[in-house]
Amino acid sequence: MSKNKQIKSALISVFDKTGLEPIIKRLAELNVTIYSTGGTQEFIEKMGVAVERVEDLTSYPSILGGRVKTLHPKIFGGILNRRDNEEDQVQIADYEIPSIDLVIVDLYPFEKTVKSTTDHEAIIEKIDIGGISLIRAAAKNYEDVVIIPSQAQYEKFLAKLDENGETSLEARMSFARDAFNVSSHYDTQIHAYFATQTENENLSLKISLQQGEILRYGENPHQQGVFFGDLNAVFDKLHGKELSYNNLLDVDAAVQLMLEFQSDAPTFAILKHNNACGLATRDTIKEAYEAALAGDPVSAFGGILIANTKIDAATATVMNDLFCEVVIAPEYEAEAITILQSKKNRIILKQKQTAFPQKQVRTILNGILEQDKDYKTETAADLKTITKIAPTAAETEDLLFANKLVKHTKSNTIVLAKNKQLLASGTGQTSRVDALRQAIHKAKSFNFELKGAVMASDAFFPFPDCVEIAHLEGIDTVIQPGGSIKDDLSVAYCDEHQMAMVMTGVRHFKH
Repeated sequence: MSKNKQIKSALISVFDKTGLEPIIKRLAELNVTIYSTGGTQEFIEKMGVAVERVEDLTSYPSILGGRVKTLHPKIFGGILNRRDNEEDQVQIADYEIPSIDLVIVDLYPFEKTVKSTTDHEAIIEKIDIGGISLIRAAAKNYEDVVIIPSQAQYEKFLAKLDENGETSLEARMSFARDAFNVSSHYDTQIHAYFATQTENENLSLKISLQQGEILRYGENPHQQGVFFGDLNAVFDKLHGKELSYNNLLDVDAAVQLMLEFQSDAPTFAILKHNNACGLATRDTIKEAYEAALAGDPVSAFGGILIANTKIDAATATVMNDLFCEVVIAPEYEAEAITILQSKKNRIILKQKQTAFPQKQVRTILNGILEQDKDYKTETAADLKTITKIAPTAAETEDLLFANKLVKHTKSNTIVLAKNKQLLASGTGQTSRVDALRQAIHKAKSFNFELKGAVMASDAFFPFPDCVEIAHLEGIDTVIQPGGSIKDDLSVAYCDEHQMAMVMTGVRHFKH
């Protein structure tokens, strides 16, 4: 027996009429009986297409301010009856219930309303009841019914209709899948809103992202990769190839780092494998780029470049000599774009003002970890001098500069900085001493003078060995969280050797 089903009747009730006209015309050509309500009914009638009022079918008007229109056995019986079930067919004949073969419905714009107002009553009124029920009913009975749950499926629906208005079982099941995606996302957004309004005694995690993009591959070519999100809300892509999985990880790291400096003087960063290999703040963005590049011109090859202000033509000219994967800035001079576009695969992104999620999520074992983002950024008022010697004003600026960077670098980490320039960092080491030695080695390999530099640590010093090593290299100013039971040993060493140390009381691990 054929699993194709011909559409003979349809229920259409949508909040937004955009894109509906071609479907109405096609259904009219197929002599489909159309049932509708309110504004949708008027829209169809203005097109000159015959339409049956739902109120006439149910013998009930729209009541309770429109809250109840389609919630009736003659509607849901028409949708849910099984065409090959003899008992179902006897009952719908007894109760004079017409079968409904197609349901086109959308949902009140709850998510959009939450973003546009704080009016609780207005938000609650945008919780759809009839629409969500129609979607679930039609999707459940996909063997006999086609469900079109949003405008996103209109084009697909028209393409699936054959000349006689028939659809295949495969197509109907595909639409049902789309429908449950729409309904589950809708419920997730409602739950998320209520979670902000009430104490959450029972912890739960619900994530629903509607947009997915298949990437060339994941972290490695043998891994599949997909990005779920809306990059167009974050960037205007001006040039270049598609972003890869690893590009996206690095771009995110770059954007999160530069948020620390968004209100500062011109600042430029170069990142590689999620860590900064160059960072500097200067009077001009060109000077900032040159100072950042000097931090590690070797690692900068193939890196991610990001600026906190407009990239001009002069800066683009010197940048163009470096092979890089991605360039990010809030603005570009027209000539700068032309210069940077000379490398056909170079990705050029113009960053928009965007709000980012307040939570971080990652999969582990057979579950998920969730945490608040580390939005804590220390200021001069947060620094507690715990040595006899206090840092100078210039040293304090360097300490805060280094501390911003240390929280965006893989633990264990040590950052060495001077004159608002990253000299070197030790990243992802199993020992804090190893992290410091790595940073010193890198700084020396690029001929940086360490005397007068500052040292930042993402966590406390359990022993005085790091401050001793730093002092022997000419580094006499330190910032760290503190909190070790042996803090006094590091403080004593600093006092004995005329070093300045401040504590923040805040650890910035990044695993």
